[in-house]
Amino acid sequence: MSYITDHWSFDPFLIVAIVIVIWHEIGLWRLAQRSRPDRTRERRQRSLWFYAGLAVMLLAVQSPIDYWADDYFFAHMVQHLLLMFAAPSLIVAGAPWQPLLDALPGRSGQSVTRGVLAGRWSRPLRFAGGLLLRWIGLGIRPRRPWVAIGLFNFVMIFWHLPGPYDVGSENSAVHIWLMHGSYFAAGILFWLQFIPSPPFRRRMPLVSQAAALLVTNLVMIALAMALSIFTTHSVYSVYGHVPGVTLPPFADQQIGAAILWVCGDFWAVPTMIVIVRQLVETEGSVGVALERILRRGSASAQADWGSRTKGTKAATPMGWASRGRTLDELRSQRSAPPDAGR
Repeated sequence: MSYITDHWSFDPFLIVAIVIVIWHEIGLWRLAQRSRPDRTRERRQRSLWFYAGLAVMLLAVQSPIDYWADDYFFAHMVQHLLLMFAAPSLIVAGAPWQPLLDALPGRSGQSVTRGVLAGRWSRPLRFAGGLLLRWIGLGIRPRRPWVAIGLFNFVMIFWHLPGPYDVGSENSAVHIWLMHGSYFAAGILFWLQFIPSPPFRRRMPLVSQAAALLVTNLVMIALAMALSIFTTHSVYSVYGHVPGVTLPPFADQQIGAAILWVCGDFWAVPTMIVIVRQLVETEGSVGVALERILRRGSASAQADWGSRTKGTKAATPMGWASRGRTLDELRSQRSAPPDAGR
């Protein structure tokens, strides 16, 4: 029991989290003054996800998980999964962006919004922000939604390489600001591609979402196998001479790899199931949906999908129904004889 009750830390992040909650509640109250009751209830329900995400972040950085992560690789892996999967997905589902902006003092929230959207001073900021959103697949005309997916997988692989991992474990500044910060930021960008989070719009097609989750899951499995099956010793020197630790470093590493494998699937597989169900509803059959998921990996398929959907207007928030109809129309046009309709 002492492993759970002892070694809790109370660093300034707890104060920051409390301030964020109060700030968010002020924004919710102000939005409720000028919103319909149904919108107010929706924001309140979303706020519960946001607060749960903050609680998971506190659990990751202030509970005994953070203390034991210095001695055990498997505890470090649990902490990383909380920062990359659990906390970001909950915060994205909570969509705190508009309430936090609306909580600015007085009418400054509206003024800041108007200034950012229309002011001359903010043109460079709008250009940089629009470029970033387009490249990560969240802008009005996204260019590369796969950038966020690639960044997520790159961060996960990079910080589990022996060199960067040892540096991050030995240097507290690198550990907190670079390692944990990049985990959380990459997790937010990753889950914004899959979870509705107003005012951001998911622009990644359903097929690409399913393929992205499949690729990410394969990367996690490969990383877990590399740390447990394809090696015979501990690859992290920081765990080689930790005093008072009875668990062998390689066994510790194997347990951490198993946690990555199983717990990563715990977050990725349910999301995959939801996306595949939506895709089956759009395509009409499981076979067609699976065929398109497997074809999604090729560059030609991506280019073809982009050219087909260019210029279409979504009939739903995600636009899947109208895109599916557009594809059916293009198929029928391709199959028609050259002189048809003349």
